[in-house]
Amino acid sequence: MPAGTHTVQLPVGIQEIWTFVSDMDKWAPLVPGYIEHEIINENESTWAFKGDLGFMKKTVKLKIDITEWKEPTTVTFNLKGLSDNFKGGGYFQAEAIDENNTTMTGNLDITAGGAMGPMVNSILKNFVPKTAEELTVAVANKIKEVNGVSI
Repeated sequence: MPAGTHTVQLPVGIQEIWTFVSDMDKWAPLVPGYIEHEIINENESTWAFKGDLGFMKKTVKLKIDITEWKEPTTVTFNLKGLSDNFKGGGYFQAEAIDENNTTMTGNLDITAGGAMGPMVNSILKNFVPKTAEELTVAVANKIKEVNGVSI
């Protein structure tokens, strides 16, 4: 299963991270290749983004189901392809270092199914970790920005 995890330290309290990641409207646009998203309810949304797999660029539509909102530490989600045979999940997790510093980890796993699955998964082995890192860094930078911390 192609997966990636990236951890950053932020000079903000854990509550500031929770305030940001608990609102999908704030972090969905930070997904690399973001096109649009639609909130269905507090646990469901659909996202569209352009994935650059090197040899091809493809618009991918996903359904995101939040499986856990655990304030102030964790947002966990599952994802399923609406346009393609993908499934997976991920999370954002925060751990307080002290009242003004927090470690945030982003995780993403995506697996392709179907006849093309083995070939696509070999490409996703590089794409998914890079995307997990880019998304985690983008979320961290946005949290710093909205909290007045220089990036």
